[in-house]
Amino acid sequence: MQLLRNIPEVLPRACVATIGFFDGVHLGHRYLIEQVREAASVRGLASGVVTFPVHPRKVVQPEYRPELLTTCEEKVSLLADTGLDYCMMLDFTSEIAVLSAREFMLFLRDHYNIRALVVGYDHRFGHNRSEGFDDYVGYGQELGIEVILARAYIDKETAVSSSGIRQLLLEGCVSEAAACLGYDYFLNGMVVSGYRVGRKIGFPTANLRVDDPDKLVPSDGVYAVRVTVAGRVYGGMLSIGYRPTMANGTDRSIEVNIFNFHSDIYEQYICLSFVRYLRPELKFDSIDGLIAQLYKDAEDASRYL
Repeated sequence: MQLLRNIPEVLPRACVATIGFFDGVHLGHRYLIEQVREAASVRGLASGVVTFPVHPRKVVQPEYRPELLTTCEEKVSLLADTGLDYCMMLDFTSEIAVLSAREFMLFLRDHYNIRALVVGYDHRFGHNRSEGFDDYVGYGQELGIEVILARAYIDKETAVSSSGIRQLLLEGCVSEAAACLGYDYFLNGMVVSGYRVGRKIGFPTANLRVDDPDKLVPSDGVYAVRVTVAGRVYGGMLSIGYRPTMANGTDRSIEVNIFNFHSDIYEQYICLSFVRYLRPELKFDSIDGLIAQLYKDAEDASRYL
Protein backbone atom coordinates (compact mmCIF):
# COMPACT_ATOMS: atom_id res chain seq x y z
CA MET A 1 0.00 0.00 0.00
CA GLN A 2 1.28 3.44 -0.92
CA LEU A 3 0.73 6.14 1.71
CA LEU A 4 -0.07 9.54 0.19
CA ARG A 5 0.26 12.34 2.72
CA ASN A 6 -1.83 15.39 1.86
CA ILE A 7 -2.00 16.37 -1.81
CA PRO A 8 0.47 14.31 -3.88
CA GLU A 9 2.70 16.10 -6.39
CA VAL A 10 2.17 13.30 -8.89
CA LEU A 11 -1.41 12.25 -9.57
CA PRO A 12 -1.95 8.63 -8.49
CA ARG A 13 -3.54 6.02 -10.71
CA ALA A 14 -7.28 6.35 -11.30
CA CYS A 15 -8.96 4.59 -8.41
CA VAL A 16 -12.06 3.50 -6.57
CA ALA A 17 -12.06 4.82 -3.00
CA THR A 18 -14.11 5.33 0.12
CA ILE A 19 -13.91 7.98 2.83
CA GLY A 20 -13.76 7.65 6.60
CA PHE A 21 -11.75 7.99 9.77
CA PHE A 22 -11.47 4.18 10.09
CA ASP A 23 -10.68 4.19 13.79
CA GLY A 24 -9.81 0.62 14.74
CA VAL A 25 -10.05 -0.71 11.14
CA HIS A 26 -12.66 -3.13 12.50
CA LEU A 27 -14.62 -5.83 10.68
CA GLY A 28 -17.16 -3.32 9.38
CA HIS A 29 -14.38 -1.21 7.90
CA ARG A 30 -12.77 -4.29 6.38
CA TYR A 31 -16.04 -5.32 4.77
CA LEU A 32 -16.34 -1.86 3.23
CA ILE A 33 -12.74 -2.04 1.99
CA GLU A 34 -13.43 -5.45 0.45
CA GLN A 35 -16.21 -3.82 -1.57
CA VAL A 36 -13.83 -1.07 -2.68
CA ARG A 37 -11.30 -3.64 -3.86
CA GLU A 38 -14.01 -5.66 -5.66
CA ALA A 39 -15.29 -2.56 -7.44
CA ALA A 40 -11.76 -1.55 -8.37
CA SER A 41 -10.98 -5.01 -9.77
CA VAL A 42 -14.13 -5.05 -11.93
CA ARG A 43 -13.33 -1.59 -13.32
CA GLY A 44 -9.60 -2.15 -13.80
CA LEU A 45 -8.77 0.66 -11.36
CA ALA A 46 -6.63 0.98 -8.23
CA SER A 47 -8.22 0.85 -4.76
CA GLY A 48 -7.86 3.33 -1.93
CA VAL A 49 -9.24 5.01 1.17
CA VAL A 50 -9.32 8.67 2.07
CA THR A 51 -8.74 9.14 5.78
CA PHE A 52 -7.43 11.70 8.26
CA PRO A 53 -4.50 11.71 10.72
CA VAL A 54 -6.51 13.60 13.38
CA HIS A 55 -10.16 13.05 14.19
CA PRO A 56 -12.15 15.69 12.23
CA ARG A 57 -14.18 16.60 15.31
CA LYS A 58 -10.98 17.44 17.16
CA VAL A 59 -10.12 19.96 14.44
CA VAL A 60 -13.53 21.63 14.77
CA GLN A 61 -13.61 21.28 18.59
CA PRO A 62 -9.99 21.39 19.91
CA GLU A 63 -11.12 20.40 23.41
CA TYR A 64 -12.61 17.13 22.13
CA ARG A 65 -10.79 13.96 23.25
CA PRO A 66 -11.66 11.16 20.83
CA GLU A 67 -10.51 8.05 22.82
CA LEU A 68 -8.93 6.42 19.80
CA LEU A 69 -8.93 2.69 19.12
CA THR A 70 -5.84 3.19 16.94
CA THR A 71 -3.25 5.91 16.60
CA CYS A 72 -2.59 7.22 13.10
CA GLU A 73 0.46 4.95 12.70
CA GLU A 74 -1.44 1.90 13.95
CA LYS A 75 -4.32 2.66 11.59
CA VAL A 76 -2.01 2.90 8.59
CA SER A 77 -0.42 -0.44 9.52
CA LEU A 78 -3.82 -2.15 9.78
CA LEU A 79 -5.02 -0.60 6.51
CA ALA A 80 -1.87 -1.86 4.78
CA ASP A 81 -2.89 -5.41 5.71
CA THR A 82 -6.18 -5.11 3.79
CA GLY A 83 -4.56 -5.14 0.33
CA LEU A 84 -5.42 -1.57 -0.64
CA ASP A 85 -3.28 0.19 -3.24
CA TYR A 86 -3.50 3.65 -1.65
CA CYS A 87 -4.06 5.26 1.72
CA MET A 88 -4.74 8.95 1.09
CA MET A 89 -3.96 10.71 4.37
CA LEU A 90 -5.59 14.11 4.17
CA ASP A 91 -5.19 16.79 6.84
CA PHE A 92 -8.69 17.80 7.87
CA THR A 93 -8.37 21.60 8.00
CA SER A 94 -10.89 24.38 8.56
CA GLU A 95 -10.76 24.93 4.78
CA ILE A 96 -11.68 21.30 4.12
CA ALA A 97 -14.41 21.46 6.78
CA VAL A 98 -16.36 24.18 4.95
CA LEU A 99 -16.38 22.41 1.55
CA SER A 100 -19.75 21.24 0.29
CA ALA A 101 -20.12 17.59 -0.69
CA ARG A 102 -19.85 18.54 -4.37
CA GLU A 103 -16.74 20.64 -3.76
CA PHE A 104 -15.17 17.83 -1.76
CA MET A 105 -15.89 15.31 -4.51
CA LEU A 106 -14.32 17.68 -7.05
CA PHE A 107 -11.28 17.97 -4.76
CA LEU A 108 -10.98 14.18 -4.60
CA ARG A 109 -11.24 13.84 -8.35
CA ASP A 110 -8.68 16.53 -9.16
CA HIS A 111 -6.08 15.73 -6.48
CA TYR A 112 -6.43 11.97 -5.95
CA ASN A 113 -7.80 10.83 -9.32
CA ILE A 114 -10.82 9.19 -7.69
CA ARG A 115 -13.17 7.96 -10.41
CA ALA A 116 -15.57 5.92 -8.29
CA LEU A 117 -16.64 6.47 -4.69
CA VAL A 118 -18.06 3.73 -2.44
CA VAL A 119 -20.40 5.31 0.11
CA GLY A 120 -22.10 3.70 3.08
CA TYR A 121 -25.89 3.95 3.22
CA ASP A 122 -25.75 6.22 6.30
CA HIS A 123 -22.47 8.03 5.57
CA ARG A 124 -22.44 11.82 5.27
CA PHE A 125 -19.64 14.08 4.16
CA GLY A 126 -19.34 17.73 3.19
CA HIS A 127 -20.41 20.82 5.09
CA ASN A 128 -24.12 20.26 4.52
CA ARG A 129 -24.87 17.03 6.37
CA SER A 130 -28.50 17.09 5.21
CA GLU A 131 -27.34 15.80 1.82
CA GLY A 132 -27.20 12.08 1.25
CA PHE A 133 -26.54 9.29 -1.21
CA ASP A 134 -28.92 10.53 -3.95
CA ASP A 135 -27.25 13.95 -3.87
CA TYR A 136 -23.81 12.35 -4.16
CA VAL A 137 -24.97 10.34 -7.18
CA GLY A 138 -26.14 13.54 -8.85
CA TYR A 139 -22.87 15.35 -8.17
CA GLY A 140 -20.97 12.32 -9.39
CA GLN A 141 -22.81 12.37 -12.70
CA GLU A 142 -21.74 16.00 -13.16
CA LEU A 143 -18.14 15.38 -12.17
CA GLY A 144 -17.48 12.02 -13.78
CA ILE A 145 -17.38 10.08 -10.50
CA GLU A 146 -19.39 6.88 -10.20
CA VAL A 147 -21.04 6.68 -6.77
CA ILE A 148 -21.59 3.15 -5.45
CA LEU A 149 -23.80 2.25 -2.50
CA ALA A 150 -21.99 -0.02 -0.02
CA ARG A 151 -23.61 -2.98 1.65
CA ALA A 152 -23.74 -2.73 5.44
CA TYR A 153 -21.81 -5.19 7.60
CA ILE A 154 -24.06 -6.90 10.10
CA ASP A 155 -22.72 -9.46 12.58
CA LYS A 156 -25.23 -11.45 14.62
CA GLU A 157 -27.88 -8.82 13.80
CA THR A 158 -25.69 -6.09 15.33
CA ALA A 159 -23.91 -3.39 13.33
CA VAL A 160 -20.21 -3.18 14.20
CA SER A 161 -19.09 0.37 14.97
CA SER A 162 -16.08 2.13 16.47
CA SER A 163 -18.29 3.74 19.12
CA GLY A 164 -19.73 0.36 20.10
CA ILE A 165 -16.24 -1.12 20.41
CA ARG A 166 -15.14 1.81 22.57
CA GLN A 167 -18.05 1.16 24.92
CA LEU A 168 -17.14 -2.54 25.18
CA LEU A 169 -13.53 -1.67 26.10
CA LEU A 170 -14.66 0.88 28.68
CA GLU A 171 -16.68 -1.93 30.27
CA GLY A 172 -13.70 -4.33 30.20
CA CYS A 173 -15.32 -6.54 27.57
CA VAL A 174 -12.09 -7.10 25.63
CA SER A 175 -13.09 -10.51 24.22
CA GLU A 176 -16.30 -9.06 22.77
CA ALA A 177 -14.34 -6.09 21.40
CA ALA A 178 -11.89 -8.47 19.70
CA ALA A 179 -14.80 -10.23 18.00
CA CYS A 180 -15.81 -6.88 16.44
CA LEU A 181 -12.28 -5.73 15.65
CA GLY A 182 -11.08 -8.98 14.13
CA TYR A 183 -7.99 -8.88 16.37
CA ASP A 184 -7.13 -8.41 20.04
CA TYR A 185 -7.19 -4.78 21.15
CA PHE A 186 -3.68 -3.52 21.89
CA LEU A 187 -1.69 -0.74 23.51
CA ASN A 188 1.78 0.34 22.41
CA GLY A 189 4.12 2.29 24.63
CA MET A 190 7.39 2.64 26.50
CA VAL A 191 8.28 0.87 29.73
CA VAL A 192 8.90 3.49 32.42
CA SER A 193 9.99 3.39 36.03
CA GLY A 194 7.25 2.58 38.55
CA TYR A 195 7.04 2.00 42.29
CA ARG A 196 9.14 -1.21 42.03
CA VAL A 197 7.02 -3.00 44.60
CA GLY A 198 6.13 -5.94 42.36
CA ARG A 199 9.63 -7.40 42.36
CA LYS A 200 9.67 -7.38 46.18
CA ILE A 201 6.59 -9.60 46.34
CA GLY A 202 7.61 -11.98 43.55
CA PHE A 203 5.67 -10.37 40.69
CA PRO A 204 7.91 -7.83 38.93
CA THR A 205 6.01 -5.57 36.56
CA ALA A 206 6.75 -3.39 33.57
CA ASN A 207 4.92 -0.08 33.73
CA LEU A 208 3.63 1.14 30.38
CA ARG A 209 3.36 4.76 29.26
CA VAL A 210 0.99 4.74 26.28
CA ASP A 211 2.31 6.53 23.18
CA ASP A 212 -0.74 8.66 22.46
CA PRO A 213 -2.76 10.36 25.24
CA ASP A 214 -5.87 10.06 23.03
CA LYS A 215 -5.56 6.26 22.84
CA LEU A 216 -8.34 4.51 24.74
CA VAL A 217 -7.21 2.52 27.79
CA PRO A 218 -9.74 -0.18 28.78
CA SER A 219 -11.48 -0.12 32.15
CA ASP A 220 -9.62 -0.70 35.40
CA GLY A 221 -9.08 -4.34 36.28
CA VAL A 222 -6.84 -7.33 35.71
CA TYR A 223 -6.46 -8.92 32.26
CA ALA A 224 -4.77 -11.85 30.56
CA VAL A 225 -2.56 -10.35 27.86
CA ARG A 226 0.07 -11.16 25.29
CA VAL A 227 3.17 -9.00 25.45
CA THR A 228 5.40 -8.35 22.45
CA VAL A 229 8.97 -7.43 23.41
CA ALA A 230 11.62 -7.01 20.70
CA GLY A 231 9.60 -9.13 18.28
CA ARG A 232 8.96 -12.00 20.72
CA VAL A 233 5.57 -12.74 22.26
CA TYR A 234 5.07 -13.71 25.91
CA GLY A 235 2.07 -14.34 28.11
CA GLY A 236 1.32 -12.05 30.98
CA MET A 237 -1.20 -10.54 33.36
CA LEU A 238 -1.96 -6.85 33.32
CA SER A 239 -3.34 -4.55 35.98
CA ILE A 240 -4.92 -1.20 35.16
CA GLY A 241 -5.89 1.07 38.03
CA TYR A 242 -4.79 2.89 41.15
CA ARG A 243 -3.15 0.13 43.23
CA PRO A 244 -5.49 0.61 46.24
CA THR A 245 -3.73 -2.00 48.41
CA MET A 246 -0.50 -0.01 48.08
CA ALA A 247 -2.24 3.35 48.62
CA ASN A 248 -0.28 4.92 45.76
CA GLY A 249 -2.59 7.89 45.30
CA THR A 250 -4.36 9.14 42.20
CA ASP A 251 -1.93 8.07 39.45
CA ARG A 252 -3.54 5.48 37.16
CA SER A 253 -1.02 2.79 36.28
CA ILE A 254 -0.78 0.19 33.51
CA GLU A 255 1.56 -2.54 34.72
CA VAL A 256 2.17 -6.01 33.35
CA ASN A 257 3.78 -9.07 34.87
CA ILE A 258 5.39 -10.93 31.95
CA PHE A 259 5.52 -14.69 32.45
CA ASN A 260 8.93 -16.41 32.29
CA PHE A 261 10.69 -13.13 31.55
CA HIS A 262 13.60 -11.66 33.49
CA SER A 263 15.24 -9.00 31.28
CA ASP A 264 15.54 -5.29 32.07
CA ILE A 265 13.34 -3.49 29.50
CA TYR A 266 13.19 0.03 30.92
CA GLU A 267 12.82 2.62 28.13
CA GLN A 268 11.99 -0.08 25.60
CA TYR A 269 8.77 -0.23 23.55
CA ILE A 270 6.35 -3.09 24.10
CA CYS A 271 2.89 -3.99 22.85
CA LEU A 272 0.11 -5.34 25.09
CA SER A 273 -2.69 -7.33 23.43
CA PHE A 274 -5.81 -7.88 25.57
CA VAL A 275 -7.04 -11.47 25.60
CA ARG A 276 -9.41 -11.78 28.56
CA TYR A 277 -10.81 -9.74 31.45
CA LEU A 278 -10.09 -11.58 34.71
CA ARG A 279 -11.44 -9.47 37.57
CA PRO A 280 -11.97 -5.92 38.84
CA GLU A 281 -9.31 -4.05 40.77
CA LEU A 282 -9.60 -4.93 44.47
CA LYS A 283 -8.27 -3.58 47.74
CA PHE A 284 -6.83 -6.30 49.99
CA ASP A 285 -6.48 -6.16 53.77
CA SER A 286 -2.85 -7.27 53.61
CA ILE A 287 0.07 -7.80 51.23
CA ASP A 288 -0.29 -11.55 51.81
CA GLY A 289 -3.86 -11.37 50.56
CA LEU A 290 -2.70 -9.55 47.45
CA ILE A 291 0.05 -12.10 46.80
CA ALA A 292 -2.38 -15.02 47.12
CA GLN A 293 -4.69 -13.37 44.59
CA LEU A 294 -1.81 -12.71 42.18
CA TYR A 295 -0.94 -16.41 42.14
CA LYS A 296 -4.57 -17.17 41.28
CA ASP A 297 -4.57 -14.44 38.59
CA ALA A 298 -1.46 -15.95 37.03
CA GLU A 299 -3.13 -19.37 36.89
CA ASP A 300 -6.29 -17.91 35.37
CA ALA A 301 -4.36 -15.87 32.80
CA SER A 302 -2.24 -18.87 31.80
CA ARG A 303 -5.39 -20.92 31.24
CA TYR A 304 -6.88 -18.35 28.86
CA LEU A 305 -3.57 -17.84 27.06
